Amino acid sequence: MQHIGIFGGTFDPVHWGHLLLAQATLSQVPLEKVIWVPSLNPPHKKAALFKNRAEMLELATRENPGFSVSSIESKRSGTSYAINTFMDLSCGYANTYWYWITGLDTFQTLPRWYRGRELAQMCHWLIAPRLLDGRTIAQSELICKEVEQQLTQQSLTIRWELLKIPLIGISSSLIRKFCRESQSIRYLVPESVRYYINTHNLYSDKSE
Repeated sequence: MQHIGIFGGTFDPVHWGHLLLAQATLSQVPLEKVIWVPSLNPPHKKAALFKNRAEMLELATRENPGFSVSSIESKRSGTSYAINTFMDLSCGYANTYWYWITGLDTFQTLPRWYRGRELAQMCHWLIAPRLLDGRTIAQSELICKEVEQQLTQQSLTIRWELLKIPLIGISSSLIRKFCRESQSIRYLVPESVRYYINTHNLYSDKSE
């Protein structure tokens, strides 16, 4: 049986924090690879064009043989839901043990996702703890256990574990803000991504 991780998200844009999380996953969990899945139409946010986000992901991950980028979302119309992504991906991989990589804040909302309770039981969840604002690993574990308890009360089971990653205060929203304010994003994203953003004039007030 092969072990594969799914790393879904808007990636608007992909940055070093995303890459560090994915690499930490490969180092700590016995995975064959991590599949990055940029969402086409996120349900709760407006994002740059899928084509731009997917191309930046390809640039950022191309030198790591443990990473691959899926364009499976580009074949779908309407809102992107995680359960649909999982079902479509799993059709192409037989005999696979699936992991889902996500941040703590996102994992905390899992019981409220569209068909989230169903998806919760289909994957082994790998969670990046949120240590900003003075939060500790113990507090992150407590939040995960609260999610587990919510599902247990509904006779549902979930497998999860916290990842160990360095604390890096980088976010896609910060990068977009810097772009709008014409501030440098050097060292916040891979150089290839920075060049792409500048070349395509993404996230600036002049961008379409």
